Amino acid sequence: MEKNKKISRRRFIVRSTLGGTAIILGTTYLARNPLRRRIAEMANTAELPYVGSTDDPIMWFQISTDNSVTLHCPKVEMGQGIFTGLAQIAAEELEISMDQIKVIHASTATGNIDGLSTGGSNSISSLWISLRELAATMREMLRAEASKKLQVPLGDLRAENGFIKATGLEISYGDIVRDTDTWEIPEIPELKKPSEFRHIGKPAPRLDLMDKVCGASIFGMDVELPGMLFGAIVRPTAIGATLDSVDISTAEAMPGVVRIVVEKEFVGVVADSYTEAENAKEAIEAKWITEKVWQTKDIEQMIEIGSGKPYVIQKEGKARRLLDEGDNVFRAEYKSPIGAHAQLEPNGAVAFVEEDKATIWISTQVVKITREEVAEQLGMDLEQVVIKPTFLGGAFGRRLHTPHAAEVALLSKAVGKPVKCFFNRKEEFQHDTFRPPTHHLLRALLNENGSIEAFEHQVSSGDVMFGSPFTPRIAEPLLGADIGAWRGGMVQYGKIPNYRAVSWRVKLPFATSWWRSLGLLANTFAIESFIDELAETASRDPVEFRLDHIQDDQRGNRLKEVIKSAAEIAGWHNEVIDGRAMGFAASTDANTPVAQVAEVSVKDNDIVVHKVFCAIDPGLIVNPDQVKAQCEGSIIMGISAAMFEEMKVVDGELQPEIYGPYRMAQMRHSPRVIKVALLENGTHPGAVGEPPLGPIAAAIANAAYKISGRRLRKMPLIPA
Repeated sequence: MEKNKKISRRRFIVRSTLGGTAIILGTTYLARNPLRRRIAEMANTAELPYVGSTDDPIMWFQISTDNSVTLHCPKVEMGQGIFTGLAQIAAEELEISMDQIKVIHASTATGNIDGLSTGGSNSISSLWISLRELAATMREMLRAEASKKLQVPLGDLRAENGFIKATGLEISYGDIVRDTDTWEIPEIPELKKPSEFRHIGKPAPRLDLMDKVCGASIFGMDVELPGMLFGAIVRPTAIGATLDSVDISTAEAMPGVVRIVVEKEFVGVVADSYTEAENAKEAIEAKWITEKVWQTKDIEQMIEIGSGKPYVIQKEGKARRLLDEGDNVFRAEYKSPIGAHAQLEPNGAVAFVEEDKATIWISTQVVKITREEVAEQLGMDLEQVVIKPTFLGGAFGRRLHTPHAAEVALLSKAVGKPVKCFFNRKEEFQHDTFRPPTHHLLRALLNENGSIEAFEHQVSSGDVMFGSPFTPRIAEPLLGADIGAWRGGMVQYGKIPNYRAVSWRVKLPFATSWWRSLGLLANTFAIESFIDELAETASRDPVEFRLDHIQDDQRGNRLKEVIKSAAEIAGWHNEVIDGRAMGFAASTDANTPVAQVAEVSVKDNDIVVHKVFCAIDPGLIVNPDQVKAQCEGSIIMGISAAMFEEMKVVDGELQPEIYGPYRMAQMRHSPRVIKVALLENGTHPGAVGEPPLGPIAAAIANAAYKISGRRLRKMPLIPA
């Protein structure tokens, strides 16, 4: 509101903890595999709630006297389109037009802090009920005040396009708030039925599009403050290096240097310009201690099945015994490499630390954690630290931990002025939180009818979720296996009578963490490629083979529908025609099933992806254009990861360290056709941002095999 209003508060929305249930277990049960498998199954299908304050509609909605509405969004916009989708949800219950609403990032000063961050493809789904209830409550607060001002019974008033109307009378939301000082929060009103939706379910233009096209949007790197200085931080290049000694004498005397900050394991420069800060950083003589000079082969040996610690995450029947004792057991190994996030905007922040207040402008997915880390570093109370999220120039999980905010705050505190400090590109590549490499071992046994009798998937991976600052500490002893690493690694073909999945956990010497879709891409690549191998062995069509092994339940039926839809829109066939072939793959991630067909050719030992056909069922769809765009983006990112991207370890350092040597898909590698079919089998929006990444690598590999006759069992996919 424009004025500082009094308000009678009560907590009118109560949300459950992660997964909908608080689980309290005795320590004697923690190590029991059946219990762990049950928890893993729950985690595999859980939909994450919104974990933040929903006490006060006025903390979310700002209504101005010009009759515009501003939504202070607790989720960050990093290109995925949530500003528009959430605006549609809010406008629906507020009864306003899309032209009236704008969306901005909520700073921590507004109170909207989401404990589960922005990630996991849950921005729309987690706020589906909360935001509608808040908007509907705000609408009823406006109706109640309009009733007083117009002296009309509440039942005779209706909300319409930002006005409260009665026969012959109307008053705008802006005029209502102009003279209202005290607000009462009513009971939660009844929400609209889908048949009443005016905005939800329809395409809407991106609210942030024009500003981004015109360069008006502020990303982290765009922040400029009066009197701002520039920072640079000394970082090692070798894996596992620790600081032994430092000589700053030369750097201190260099032009533009304001101060060099030296603390335990931390050395930073503050200077008048970016160039002067970087030059001084390079002049600092830092000596590092490294216990081991790592090579790629060392990492590959660590990640091999059998080298880590195994956890059975899924089990049905007696798969292991049948596969150990059976004849004609089919076996295959698949691998994926270390992957970088390689987002366009490097990490960094602008910090201004004053005597009793710290303000941080930053591209981050974890506003709450960033504030906590800055407050701890500075010895301040949380209320003294204000985090102002900006637009993100790419994230993909890279900004789910932003400890550099506390580092920049330390530099600002040392000089008492605003400081801007960002990673250079080399630092961004070498200090990424990488997608871990994986090794997969798959075994299967076919019966006399050509159906799968027993199936096993074993995956070895570095950590994804464990070690993350917002992962509960109890998760590691409770689960054993890292949920992020085995995401997509469970067997989805429930008609197989005997199956099991095993996750091997390996602690790697460098940081690995969240990467868009987590383990989904690698796990689906392995499983869906192997399913194709089995279909060929059984002389079966790959699509029909999959359909025959899917359980007849709600989850299975949704998967069947997307498989049939993808095959239909692609005009599926299992032949090589004019040098082109089709490959098929499907997966279910975060309760959203996706199936894809890739049409490819092989030319000069390179795979060319001509067309991709995708079918997705995310439940209820808020904005069809947004869902299609997410699918298109996931497919292209998946093509890049599957066909080009790979980090290596050379003489103790992660390489490459710049774009170019780190190969990525370019415009010429994008399919000429990406066709997306949208299915809606639900009353609640589901995940969209990550599930379409699952099938693409396997679909490409399965198609390329038909042309080359060689199974591609390792990413990046190279036909020779």
